[in-house]
Amino acid sequence: MAQQGDTGAAAVQDTERTDRSAAAETHSPASPPPSRTRGSFRQRPHARMYLIVAIIVLLVGGFLAYRYFSSYESTDDAEVDGHLMPLSARISGYVTKVNVDDNQYVAAGTVLVEIDPKDYEIAVEQERAALADAEAAAQALNINVPITSVNTTSEVASSEADVQSAQAGISAAQQQVDAANAQLAQEQANDTRAQQDLARYKQLVDKQEISQQMYDQALATAKASEAAVAAARSSAAAAVQQVAQARAKLASAEAALRTSRTGPRQVASSRARALSADASVKQKEAALDQAQLNLQYTKIIAPLNGVVTKNVEVGMNVQPGQQLVTIVPLDDVWITADFKETQLKHMRPGQRATIRVDANGRDYKGRVDSFAGTSGARQSLLPPENATGNYVKVVQRVPVKIVLDPDQNKDHSLRLGMSVEPKVWLK
Repeated sequence: MAQQGDTGAAAVQDTERTDRSAAAETHSPASPPPSRTRGSFRQRPHARMYLIVAIIVLLVGGFLAYRYFSSYESTDDAEVDGHLMPLSARISGYVTKVNVDDNQYVAAGTVLVEIDPKDYEIAVEQERAALADAEAAAQALNINVPITSVNTTSEVASSEADVQSAQAGISAAQQQVDAANAQLAQEQANDTRAQQDLARYKQLVDKQEISQQMYDQALATAKASEAAVAAARSSAAAAVQQVAQARAKLASAEAALRTSRTGPRQVASSRARALSADASVKQKEAALDQAQLNLQYTKIIAPLNGVVTKNVEVGMNVQPGQQLVTIVPLDDVWITADFKETQLKHMRPGQRATIRVDANGRDYKGRVDSFAGTSGARQSLLPPENATGNYVKVVQRVPVKIVLDPDQNKDHSLRLGMSVEPKVWLK
């Protein structure tokens, strides 16, 4: 028990010594008391100001960084895009010349390919001759139209005059018939009187109451009256014949008038033939124009400036529709950028864009032109179809067309398919 008490006392003494050592170290000159340290910090106010400035700089820098990174949308899924203009043959023929090489830059109006023109030159001459023949025929028929019209008018007038003349002749002949009948009646009356006188003179001469001379005179008068009656009867018959002739002439004149009145139809028929000839002229003109166009089609001409890729060689026999060359117009290129649908929230047409080109490291300026009507997945060969009840939401990409500012591609360094990284500035 005594040993245990000594051991405990020794432990207490050791603890007191340790506490005094720690207190001595704490109050040693090398470690000033806490109150002196806080006082020294108060004695250096610049440190606090530096700390505040640093915190403000970090906040402003963070805010500016946030403003900058939220002021644009970018993507690396973009490329240079443009038109491909394939030029094909419009006629068939033998290729005689190919005036360009692959990747050659050509200006609008340059003759790229030539097809043998001989057959088409002959066709032009044939159509030109056919046109001249049709024009001559049309001219002759057009000249006949007024001539036929004038002749028809004259014939109608002449026939009407003949009808009137025939009608007047009938009237005159009828009057002559009436006059002849009156003359016949008069002569018959005279003859009756002369015959009666002759019968009386016969009785008187038989009784010898008158002389033979008087009887002979009465006999002569009776015979003369008989002859006069015969002559009057012949005149009446002739007058009747003249009436018949006048009627026949009237019938002939009326037939001629009916024939002449068909003249307007003849004029219409002549005019129709002339119109048909004019139409034939127009048809020949169209055929000549087509032949001349076919002759022009023997030369394949560049419609605009661009770089050529050829698919034809000299000696080939080409057919209509066969592609011969392809022109890439480098003056009209744009950027097709596939942005995520979540990036389109604040994107609008007309916003500025900066395009970094991987090929040359240059930055180009442009602007947003338009948005595609569908996502890129919908335009793929096999568009994805999510099964009902197993739908997985995938962020889609929508093609955005970005056009370059004027004169940005003057050196034609941008080629179709190049990879680019566009930035669209939202603010």
